[in-house]
Amino acid sequence: MGAGVGRLREVRRARYAVAAVFAVHGAVTGSFATRVPWIQDHAQVSAGQLGIALAFPALGASAAMPLAGRISHHLGARTTLRGLLALWTLSLVLPSLAPNLPTLCLALFVYGASAGMADVAMNALGVEIENRLGRSIMSGLHGMWSAGALVGSAAGTLAAHLGSDARLHHALAAALLTLLGVVACRWVLDLQAAEDEEPPPRFALPPRSALLIGAVGFCAVFAEGASLDWSAIYLRDRLESSAGLAAACTTGFTLTMAIARIAGDRVVDRYGAVRTVRLSGVLAALGGLLVVVAGAPAVAMGGFALMGLGIAVVVPLCFAAAGRSGPNPSQAIAGVATITYTSGLIAPSAIGGLAQTTSLVVSFGLVTVLACGVGGFAGVLRTGDRDRPKVGPPSAAVPGQRP
Repeated sequence: MGAGVGRLREVRRARYAVAAVFAVHGAVTGSFATRVPWIQDHAQVSAGQLGIALAFPALGASAAMPLAGRISHHLGARTTLRGLLALWTLSLVLPSLAPNLPTLCLALFVYGASAGMADVAMNALGVEIENRLGRSIMSGLHGMWSAGALVGSAAGTLAAHLGSDARLHHALAAALLTLLGVVACRWVLDLQAAEDEEPPPRFALPPRSALLIGAVGFCAVFAEGASLDWSAIYLRDRLESSAGLAAACTTGFTLTMAIARIAGDRVVDRYGAVRTVRLSGVLAALGGLLVVVAGAPAVAMGGFALMGLGIAVVVPLCFAAAGRSGPNPSQAIAGVATITYTSGLIAPSAIGGLAQTTSLVVSFGLVTVLACGVGGFAGVLRTGDRDRPKVGPPSAAVPGQRP
């Protein structure tokens, strides 16, 4: 009895620690995004060159994410997460130091590579804790990421408003976030690979199950990226709303996603991942339809908010399903993460290209179709469904590892 209570306390403590790690990870993203205009001016790059540079984080993440599982095999989950998270927080300073396009591309490649590896490590630990607790927590963890991104964005907005040098801002933010991340990692689960376990390959194609799960995530992230980058422009150009109202639409979409993720675990526990994602797809498609037919800003804002509510929990549930879909969860999670990163990379440019040749209405018609795909393919999330075990021995989320 006493040992079981002790294990339960350890897992609950690890849950809060990983939640803090997610918040720190998100805060780095928010801190960077708000200072992109300063970085562009400092590096003296055009809008087109900046677009090229901003592709490099996704390229770096895609190249490096498969390495996370191998590092964890050799160093253990806690040490790996501590190191990769510190690498990610410290890499925040690199883009603002870049004086030209080549150095900016290199800095963003390193920035994205460290982000992707830390992403895989923290999601793998999140899946392990979820399995040990026997209830959904991944939606809430990603909600903490969104909350961290909002805090980082708010701090960055204030720094930009005060006209501060992004090099100083990012150096201070990196120092603080590194400290917070190192402290939080003290209480995550310390999983070690079994002595007779073969290390995962440095690079390998994701398993077939991860590709199917990743397709659902692709649709959700495409809708997310399109809404984040184009919702304000849609209201301004299509519906002739004010700049303030257009910006409020994007903020509302972000807040809706954060709130839905934080509250989403209860829904998942009650209805299961597949039914939840099917409902999410319906809500997202309905939101997209409202955006397409909107004749007034209020209707479009309601549509974007509904889309945010619909897609909020999809990616967390894709990561959770990937972590239980096969013998190598880190490889599966890396595969899903690569697909979703790719979707986030191409969505804004795809929407812009389609809008240029047709219209923004047609662009968001495509988003609506992809939102239908979220619900239509939700059944693939049955792969590796959790049998809701109670706290006890290590689950199958990190095979071959032990506390």
